[in-house]
Amino acid sequence: MKKIFKKADFVLLAVLILIGIALSAVSVLSASSGAKAVVTVDGEIYGAYSLSDDQEITVERDGHTNKITIKDGSAQMTYSTCKNQVCVETGAISKTNESIVCLPNRVMVEIEGGEGGYDAVA
Repeated sequence: MKKIFKKADFVLLAVLILIGIALSAVSVLSASSGAKAVVTVDGEIYGAYSLSDDQEITVERDGHTNKITIKDGSAQMTYSTCKNQVCVETGAISKTNESIVCLPNRVMVEIEGGEGGYDAVA
């Protein structure tokens, strides 16, 4: 019977797994606390809100409603009229470049750093 996997295949698999773990660790450890939540609706900025102020933002558009709650330095989509509720189940976000997206209602919440913060586009 012929072998399907060779020793080099297992070495390659182990190297790829280690690279994946290293990249994940760098991503998690380099994330910093955000300063503001930027809400966009249909690709256009609806508003930018400080994470240091507890507040609730209601976005109403074309008969759809989303509620975003900012509390204790994090933002969370707490209500949506969409059917799948993935955006509500995402939970709270507080680190830069984290986001919550409600595709059916075209609403996105993204955490950004403060003024003078470093933002990179890949």
